[in-house]
Amino acid sequence: MSELFALAHASSVKGNAMLEVRIPAMRGKMGSRTYYSCLMPMSGVPQFFKFTNWAGISPEDREQRVLNEKRVPDLTKYIEDNEDEYLFSSITASYKAEPKFEPYTEGADIGVLILQLGDELIINDGQHRCAGIVSALDRGVPIGKDAISILLFPWENTDRVQQMFSDLNRYVQKTSKSLDILFDKRDDMAAATLAMIDKVPVLKELTDKENVSLGVKSTKLFTLAALYDANVDLLKVIGKKNDIVGNAELLAEYWNEVAANMPDWGSVLSQHKLALELRQEKISSHSTVLRALGGLGADLLAHDDWKTKLAMLQTIDWSKKNHEWENVCIVSNSVVSNRQARAATKAFIKAKLGLKLTDGETNALAQAA
Repeated sequence: MSELFALAHASSVKGNAMLEVRIPAMRGKMGSRTYYSCLMPMSGVPQFFKFTNWAGISPEDREQRVLNEKRVPDLTKYIEDNEDEYLFSSITASYKAEPKFEPYTEGADIGVLILQLGDELIINDGQHRCAGIVSALDRGVPIGKDAISILLFPWENTDRVQQMFSDLNRYVQKTSKSLDILFDKRDDMAAATLAMIDKVPVLKELTDKENVSLGVKSTKLFTLAALYDANVDLLKVIGKKNDIVGNAELLAEYWNEVAANMPDWGSVLSQHKLALELRQEKISSHSTVLRALGGLGADLLAHDDWKTKLAMLQTIDWSKKNHEWENVCIVSNSVVSNRQARAATKAFIKAKLGLKLTDGETNALAQAA
C-alpha cells in the first residue's frame, strides 16, 4: 500500500508537470454522492493536507474552524507515548480535482484511485489529528509507514463544505469524564481508583462509573470522576509513582476509615435512607466535599494518629441548613465546586478536626466568613 503511494511509483502525465499517485481504494455512495475510502501512509499526510490559516478569513467564508494550536502538542505527545498502540479515527476530506477510479474488474467498487500530487484536499473532519501527525513526524516519531483511513468526498462549493463540517460535528457526543476514567487502561491513577473502589463497600455500591454528575433520581452518592479527582489530591505528595497496587491499598485504607465516620453514607448503603434524600439534605457526598477529603488525607496520613483525628468527622453537621457552610461551599443555597470553595471546605474540615491550618487555608476561611 505505502509503495503504491510513494512518489517513486508516481507516473508523469504527458504535457503536464503534475504527478499521479495511485492508491488502493473502495468506492461507495452516501446519499447522492460518490465517495472513496482509502488508506494513506502517515508520511503522506503533510504532502496532501494543507493547513489554512482560517483566522484571517471571515467566519462565513471559512471551510473549517480555526486550528487550535494548543491541542497539537497533546496529540503529538499521545502518539509519542503510545507509539505501538495509538489510535485515530478516519480523516474526512473533500477533493477539488476529479479523481480517476480504476476498478480491479469491470463494475467493481474495489480498485485504484488516481490522484494528482498537488491536488488540494480540504479537511472536513480531523484537522487536529492531521496536525498532530505532522508534528510527530517532524519530531522523528517513526510512524511514517503506519496508515490512516481517509474518506474522500467531492468538493462542490464552500456552502457544501461548511454543511459537511456541521453534519460531522453536530451530533458528536463527548464521553463523560467518569467513562473516560473507567475505560482508560493507561492511567495509573484511574487503575488505582478503580481498585480502591472495589475495596470500599460504600463506594463499590454507591459510585456512578458512567456519568460526571448524578441525576435527580440517581440511586448513587458519588461519581467516579469526583473520586478520581479526590485521589489525585490525596496522592499528590504521598503517592508512589507506578505503584498501582500500593496506591490502591493506601486509598482503600483511607476511604474505608472516612466511610466508617460518615454514618449517613452507611445509612444509604444499608437502605435505611435513600440516596436522593441524602443528596437533597446534606453535602457529605458532594464532589466539593470529596475533593476536600482527598486533600485532607494528604495532610492527615503523615500523622500516626490520623484515624483518631478522622473520627471527628462524626461531629460535623453536614446539613445544607447548617449556616456554617454559607460562603464556604454554599452560596445562595447552592453547593459550589470551584477551587475557592474546595480550599475553604478543606480548611473548614481541618479546623473541625483540630488540625493546624496553613496561612493559605486561614485566608481561605477568612474570605468565606
